[in-house]
Amino acid sequence: MQLGQYPPADHVLAHISDTHFLGGRRPLYGSIDTDANLSAAMAALEASRLDIDALVFTGDIADLGEPDAYGRVRAIVEPAAARMGAEILWVMGNHDDRSAFRAGLLDSIGDDASLDDAPIDRVVDLEGLRVITLDTSVPGYHHGELAREQLEWLREQLAVSAPHGTILSLHHPPIPSPVAYMQVLELQRQHELAEVVRGSDIRAILGGHLHYSTHGLFAGIPVAVAAATCYTMDVSAPESTLVGRDGGQSITLVHAYADQVVHSIVPLGDFPVVARFDTDFTRRLEAADPVELREYYAKQQG
Repeated sequence: MQLGQYPPADHVLAHISDTHFLGGRRPLYGSIDTDANLSAAMAALEASRLDIDALVFTGDIADLGEPDAYGRVRAIVEPAAARMGAEILWVMGNHDDRSAFRAGLLDSIGDDASLDDAPIDRVVDLEGLRVITLDTSVPGYHHGELAREQLEWLREQLAVSAPHGTILSLHHPPIPSPVAYMQVLELQRQHELAEVVRGSDIRAILGGHLHYSTHGLFAGIPVAVAAATCYTMDVSAPESTLVGRDGGQSITLVHAYADQVVHSIVPLGDFPVVARFDTDFTRRLEAADPVELREYYAKQQG
């Protein structure tokens, strides 16, 4: 449906992050029902009836890298994705375990055990929109890094532009955080990544890790961070504290148009409905003349 200047988006992605599942369906921090939160996210996406190309999970799928945690996430996500006709793109986070991640989400176990520790970087083509998932995790640590080999691999991928451009997805977002203690856990040596991506066909960078939704600019490229589905970080907490709250969880819809990418936050929760317009109203809206609509709304405001 087009009522304004812009046609429908060429591609739609759902950006989801930091599910932090524990094994045995244990609640996170003893109180957070991560399974219910992720189920609510999938239900919201299905209810939207949007034509979603892919679900992009930007890391920390599991909290301790437990195999059971990955299995439960798949059990919730895969049936919903199948009904929506959407692909699933998994990105490694600092809480994930590469070996369990490969076995639990990608159904792959290397013949050589040493491959289990190799970074998990992938390229997926969504009918012309290229999505590159980059593994910024450092086994045993919570900050992010990119090896020289990864940067060279990324440079090779970007040497040829994609028909609809590229979306880069990683866990550690390359932007500043106003939460002081999160700065200790940031992506290291960001200037090396900037040298590779600057001037490329990357249209947006999707990140997670911070547990709150935020936006920035890196090497001239817009960066969008999705808040966690498990719990959110309180950005307004006193500087000397680090406060996570069981509230404000959300996911993000990414609409890729011909000339721009738009990120829209979708809160998770059962909130009261204060206004609703029925299908008869929306059908009249679709059939109405744009000038008449503007005049109608002007009178309503007056």
